[in-house]
Amino acid sequence: MIEKVLVTGGTGYVGGWAIVALLQRGYDVRTTVRSTAREQAVIDAVSTAVDPAGRIDFVHADLLADDGWDAAMDGIDYVLHVASPLGHGGETDADALIAPARDGALRVLRAATRAGVKRVVMTSAANAASPMSYTTEGVTDETLWTIDDPSLPAYRRSKTIAEKAAWDFIATTDGSTELTTVLPGAVLGPILTADNVGTASIVQQMLRGQLRGAPRIGLEVVDVRDLVDLHIRAMTTPEAAGQRFLGTGPFIWMADIAKALKTALGEQAGQVATRQLPNVVVRIASIFNPSLKAITISLGRRNRHTTEKARRILGWTPRPAEQTAVECARSLIEHGINEQKARLA
Repeated sequence: MIEKVLVTGGTGYVGGWAIVALLQRGYDVRTTVRSTAREQAVIDAVSTAVDPAGRIDFVHADLLADDGWDAAMDGIDYVLHVASPLGHGGETDADALIAPARDGALRVLRAATRAGVKRVVMTSAANAASPMSYTTEGVTDETLWTIDDPSLPAYRRSKTIAEKAAWDFIATTDGSTELTTVLPGAVLGPILTADNVGTASIVQQMLRGQLRGAPRIGLEVVDVRDLVDLHIRAMTTPEAAGQRFLGTGPFIWMADIAKALKTALGEQAGQVATRQLPNVVVRIASIFNPSLKAITISLGRRNRHTTEKARRILGWTPRPAEQTAVECARSLIEHGINEQKARLA
């Protein structure tokens, strides 16, 4: 019998690729959408990579409401919970992020346990396994939990609190449903449609010349295709039950991403700025550009994560960061969304 997987957030960047990968591996898929209008958008995106005919269905459910989740779990073997509500107050509004992320995860888990789903794989973030300061030296693994401190950025707190709430729920709830969490780094890679750039927007901004230089920020880049592969390995590997897995890719400075784009793409990367921006310049610019404020805490980052556990237990190996960035850029160019826009910094 063909197994069926529920993907939350199928309209998202990671969710769309998760649906593609599952269909390619022979699973049937259900995904949650908030309205009928979004169903066709999912079909259109997935169809660029695989034929979904007759193998995907939809349920209307919102992470901010209870309705629809029991219906979503009917007949489901596994859940990939990759969606996380962003709230309405922006990334600096803790209340708009934390409660929806936590409560949404618990809604999914409650419905999954009631339905007897085999396993839920939940997307957390590497930020939930990081020291307080990004400039702290050393390499961290899944045993580290980010401290819940009000001084942390709202998004980072929301991911940490939501994941902890999920583990607490499983620990105190009877049932056979297992939980596994995946903690990705910076997700880049190809896009499925021009309407859903997701976190690939940073490469888009570089191609458009929206950044006058590269902040001294390091990213642990994971290809979106490798990330969904990690989710599926975590879903099907018996030893993955009850485990956290870091899904970070190789560490790379933004300036090196810019140089890789220049080298691989030539004139197509003509607007990409490769010069390193001094930290003081970025901090001053953040005063006038709120979108830069969130990244200032990452300037001069020294901390790294290890994916040894995912490699050892799941046999997972991410592709090189430069390759991911270049393939991300090529995909953006192919979709025609790299045109010149006003500069951001």
